[in-house]
Amino acid sequence: MKVDLGDLHAFVAVAGAKGFRDGARLSGASASGLSEAVRRLETQLGVRLLHRTTRSVRPTEAGERLLERLGPALTEVEAALDVVNGFRDRPAGTLKLNVPISAARLVLPSIVPRFLAAYPDISLEVIAEDGFVDVLAVGCDAGIRYDERLEQDMIAVPIGPRFQRFAVAAAPAYLDRHGRPDHPRDLLGHTCLRGRFASGLMPPWEFERDGEVLRVDVAGQLIVRLGASTDLAVDAAIAGAGVIYLFEDWLRPHLESGALEPILEPWWLRFSGPFLYYPGRRLLPAPLRAFVDFIQSTS
Repeated sequence: MKVDLGDLHAFVAVAGAKGFRDGARLSGASASGLSEAVRRLETQLGVRLLHRTTRSVRPTEAGERLLERLGPALTEVEAALDVVNGFRDRPAGTLKLNVPISAARLVLPSIVPRFLAAYPDISLEVIAEDGFVDVLAVGCDAGIRYDERLEQDMIAVPIGPRFQRFAVAAAPAYLDRHGRPDHPRDLLGHTCLRGRFASGLMPPWEFERDGEVLRVDVAGQLIVRLGASTDLAVDAAIAGAGVIYLFEDWLRPHLESGALEPILEPWWLRFSGPFLYYPGRRLLPAPLRAFVDFIQSTS
């Protein structure tokens, strides 16, 4: 039976993203094109591969079995095709990365221009989102994550700053009106600008000083989606709406300009920086191999 390779990729993309719309967004195809490809594959195989409802898409038992075998097989096909790249003077192809919005903003800007200049035959596609996805299932070559969200069977390479901090700040006018906190618990009496992950989790604000760790469940009127709407919280803080807790590097321009005033700095939480992670197979696609080598040579 001769099956179109593109139809198999479409099925993997939809199953991995758990939906045609998300599969299209992550793969760069159209939802209608993915739907037609999966329908064509199901017709050719004579079995239903996906359960479809108005709210969700999930693999059938036959679809699960196919996915188990397809992942390694498609990886081998891509690796085999990429061997041709070894005969080129310069690596070529497309590198697709899935990264948090914070990494797209704070880590990649200092790396991407230099990498593209060094490898003019490589195209780089960056998908920035804060939902945790299987990078291979959605058609990406690698991702950027922090160590607490790394999968154990992946290779992780440090990328960007080795350490970062969460900063706490507010507009000077706000602090003049409401006072300057001396201890993280004082934030319970302040209006705080909170963030929620796509999963629905609203994390507490964490602090550390001399080995003492504190988690404070702050309160406030404004809640934003972390990543996608973070700049709204920053603008609100600058306007005097409350206290913000965010990556120090994200707030740095406003701290340096005086639009925001740092508070509780001895308590700012320090944590390890992000990692580029990718499958631990022996043969990497040439664009990814070039990116890994570039990261390691410039770190």
